[in-house]
Amino acid sequence: MPAEKRRSERLMLTVPLLVTGTDSQGRRFNEDARTVILNRHGALIQITRPLLSGQKLRIVNALCHLEAEFSVVGPVSPRTEKGGQWGVEYLNGQKNIWGIQFPPPSGDRAEPSGVLECRKCHTAELKRLSLIEVEVLETSGILNKACEKCGSNTPWGYAEKQLSMSAPAGEAQMLKESGFTRPSDLRRHTRVSMQLPILVRDYYGGVEITKSENMSKGGFCFVSEKNYQMGAGIMVVCPYSFTEEAIEVPARVVRRREVSDTQAKIYGVRYEQPR
Repeated sequence: MPAEKRRSERLMLTVPLLVTGTDSQGRRFNEDARTVILNRHGALIQITRPLLSGQKLRIVNALCHLEAEFSVVGPVSPRTEKGGQWGVEYLNGQKNIWGIQFPPPSGDRAEPSGVLECRKCHTAELKRLSLIEVEVLETSGILNKACEKCGSNTPWGYAEKQLSMSAPAGEAQMLKESGFTRPSDLRRHTRVSMQLPILVRDYYGGVEITKSENMSKGGFCFVSEKNYQMGAGIMVVCPYSFTEEAIEVPARVVRRREVSDTQAKIYGVRYEQPR
């Protein structure tokens, strides 16, 4: 899903799915799957069964039991014994089974945003945030923001009930292979969907400014085309401000996964000391 082609902000979230359809032999099937990336108009899903471009599917969000009809756009990675990844789009553009309201893309890749929940009506929405609002969320846990459903300003906090901020598939194995034998230590903080500007500096002088995909008190996840090795020490700033002096803290790369058919990799970072 290239940035220039996205019609809404996308989120890297793992949501369990039940997929129903008809195969090329006319036989009905029911298959478990999961989202890899989702947005207002569809998703990138991981599924064991091979799909066909143009195939019609009924997909159920196993968390909230909302369902809708989708069309398979096509594969986005070569299929292996573990299955493949496929792009799917809603047949009815008014449907939304993710339980999240999406704003249109802002065009500013550095603009912070996060999935928040109205504490009054429990609507979940991807909200654009200032860095000051991010600070308030990290301390008080509540922001007053406009709620379209309530028709007024209401208290908003991190989304908790609508979303399963589960670890991406294979994370435990990747942590084990990296030498971190107690991956449960890294899950002691709740992961939230926050897209914040971050600075990453390696020990050889390389620097990049990118954006987090999700984060917790113990670390964060980001996507990059740069090559960071498993177990490598880095210095990070999260969130990063372009106008304020950055205070870098030590961190370590504890997860790395290739993004099929691209130069990008998904990295998981653990802070080396309390923030």
